[in-house]
Amino acid sequence: MQYYKVEFTINPDGTITEKVLNGSGSSCTELTKDLELGEVKSQQLLPEYQEQNLINQEQEDNLWQGF
Repeated sequence: MQYYKVEFTINPDGTITEKVLNGSGSSCTELTKDLELGEVKSQQLLPEYQEQNLINQEQEDNLWQGF
């Protein structure tokens, strides 16, 4: 099972910035989609998003198992 590190920053204006530090490809957006409880005002994809997605479907299905 692969572990991901997600960094959350609460900005002075109350907005929250999230950043997946060790993901690649669409796994970054798939990983955080269930964490987005409010309105997403903007999204900036890092260069890692363009890298090949290295997670398989079974790993993705197990990401949230137990939560």
